[in-house]
Amino acid sequence: MAKLMLRVNGRTREVESDDPDVPLLYVLRNDLGLTGTHFGCGLAQCGACTVLVGGRAIRSCITPARSVAGRDVITIEGLGSPDQPDPLQAAFIEAQATQCGYCTAGMVVAARALLANTPRPTERQVREALAGNLCRCGSHARVIRAVLKVAGTGAR
Repeated sequence: MAKLMLRVNGRTREVESDDPDVPLLYVLRNDLGLTGTHFGCGLAQCGACTVLVGGRAIRSCITPARSVAGRDVITIEGLGSPDQPDPLQAAFIEAQATQCGYCTAGMVVAARALLANTPRPTERQVREALAGNLCRCGSHARVIRAVLKVAGTGAR
């Protein structure tokens, strides 16, 4: 049984695993109870499992948990709360940018990474940054509007 020390959403957490290659997604959901990050495809192709590691959007379904030990991991729960949502979360709500909501956490987290690096992105940059985050419900147009609103480059 190996012990891992992870820094998730500003808190240091210790988890034990008998699998040295356990994906970060499984640790977040099963060991830490952070279920906002979703399992989608398990192949890093859909974006439902996107989290931030050191400010960069990564796919937690294929990232070994041990590879992020000692680095800051931020999940959707670490961005905001129902009482104090992150501006992106609030914009998604206002724009009704979710339907089933399964992809939403990954979309918000990927958009947060984009805005951290490109505070005033163009629509094209938003589309490119979110291209790997799939939404089967077809909410992409509203997602893009929400991101551009937060960036101050879209419709109000």
